[in-house]
Amino acid sequence: MRKPTNFDLYLEEQLKDAAFAERFRKAGEAWDVAIQLASLRKKSGLSQKTLAKRVGTSQQQISRLESPSYEGHSLSMLRRIAEVLGADLRVEIQPKRSSLTQIVAEPKSIYRVKRKK
Repeated sequence: MRKPTNFDLYLEEQLKDAAFAERFRKAGEAWDVAIQLASLRKKSGLSQKTLAKRVGTSQQQISRLESPSYEGHSLSMLRRIAEVLGADLRVEIQPKRSSLTQIVAEPKSIYRVKRKK
């Protein structure tokens, strides 16, 4: 196991702040989409301009979609790009772990039935 860097320690401290942790998670999701799009496009041997022409959009729009800071992805556009690149599109929505914990960890007292005396 490697020794944590100063950045690792800094990030660990910052992630204790719930607002920062949420922004960090969302940035990671956008980064993942951007990298996947750019990677698939490059593996297909297409330039942004060529992909844009085949999808029916502009090169600037493809550039935006491949940017980690862009958050305006539409399902219809992602479907069109996936179709041109010969890829499958999968969107997954999962409950947050904290939501599952709350459901599982509800106090049993709410299930008690009052006995008649």
